[in-house]
Amino acid sequence: MDSLRQEKIQKFEEFVDRRLKPDLVRAIAERDKVFDQQKIFSDLRKNIENLEKNSVTNLRTLVNLGSEVYMQAEVPDTQRIFVDIGLGFHVEFTWSEALKFISLREEKLERQIEEYTRLIASIKAQIKLVCEGIRELLQIPEEKTVEGHVF
Repeated sequence: MDSLRQEKIQKFEEFVDRRLKPDLVRAIAERDKVFDQQKIFSDLRKNIENLEKNSVTNLRTLVNLGSEVYMQAEVPDTQRIFVDIGLGFHVEFTWSEALKFISLREEKLERQIEEYTRLIASIKAQIKLVCEGIRELLQIPEEKTVEGHVF
């Protein structure tokens, strides 16, 4: 194989290993963070709905003080809650206001998940395209896909 072809193959492999794969790992990690946020808001919505359904006016709970150290706490009035809106800010909401905010935030998070999913698919397609280019440069015949079930 001539050195020019070998050089092209090496550049393609480096591009995949140094650029595309780290980009893919980063995009998947960012999407996972958004999934975590989505779960937190979903749990908060369910908790507020349970409080409303059961007409809870006061509450005893355990509060994590840090390092998995908990303390009992009593909430005398549950009609207002503080919600972390990001950047270290917390806003006091009524239950209905919190549910509206959570709905808006969940919509935003869903859009972010869709964007990251599209980005991940794009990066995977680019990796596949570069690998196909390498295969052609190496003159390896294309793999045939098997129809039906593979056991």
